[in-house]
Amino acid sequence: MPTDQPQNGSTYVVDAENAADMARLMHQDRLFTKNMGGLFSEHFDLSNIHNILDIACGPGGWVIDVAHTYPEINVVGIDISRLTIEYARAQAKVQWLVNASFQVMDATKALDFADNSFDIVNARLLAAFMPSATWPRLVGECLRITRPGGIIRLTECEMCITNSFGFEKLNGMSTRALQLAGQSFSPDGRNLGITPMLGHFLHDAGCINIQKKAHVIDFSAGTEAHLSQYQNTMVFFKLLQPFLIKMGITTQAEVDGLYQRALDEMMSDDFCGVWFYLTVWGEVPAKR
Repeated sequence: MPTDQPQNGSTYVVDAENAADMARLMHQDRLFTKNMGGLFSEHFDLSNIHNILDIACGPGGWVIDVAHTYPEINVVGIDISRLTIEYARAQAKVQWLVNASFQVMDATKALDFADNSFDIVNARLLAAFMPSATWPRLVGECLRITRPGGIIRLTECEMCITNSFGFEKLNGMSTRALQLAGQSFSPDGRNLGITPMLGHFLHDAGCINIQKKAHVIDFSAGTEAHLSQYQNTMVFFKLLQPFLIKMGITTQAEVDGLYQRALDEMMSDDFCGVWFYLTVWGEVPAKR
């Protein structure tokens, strides 16, 4: 089994060991799972599923939920952050989930698992740290560690779309900074460009029966998701500020003003916002 070796050189745009970001990821994880229609809204046949891997599992919410719901399945989560892995292990321990385990591992490098180790490999929201040039290698690694007939499942999002000037300006700065950092597929930096690439990655890796399912979170004023997404935005855009300044996109004074304006506008009665994301999954062929 993998060992917990120190991980350096994280490409995550905020500090992977930040406690505030860990709390944000916990809320975001629950929001995504709910809006995706559950743990496996694609209605996979889990009767012959024994081992599942969740890449960049964060605080382990999805792993914990799968392990609790399917006690006969062993679920492994990996993440570069020691803080989140320690938290996830503690949660599994207090809930007596012997079928859930967690490892510190860097998904931008070779995955420390043997060939054909898993029946399903799941990965959500990797674009925040995955260099664009590294995606094909990652999906190739997923293929290697997934058994023939198994499933590779990728879920990614673009930036939210809102009617808030401050929010949209921060979005534009973020996508431009990610483009400059080599973590975007957009030719002009107007978006992340990751969602149209997912099926392409699976196809090029050799997957078959590739399918897609779109999701949307409406976090407009008055919706159930509004407060949760307000809190997510409040933490994320604050933690992102050093990255934006480092990439030469803005100044501290400018980003502070936009940040406060975005929060104010999100609390107005006429605020509207949606967040689109896409799940793409493919089957590993019997012969590779």
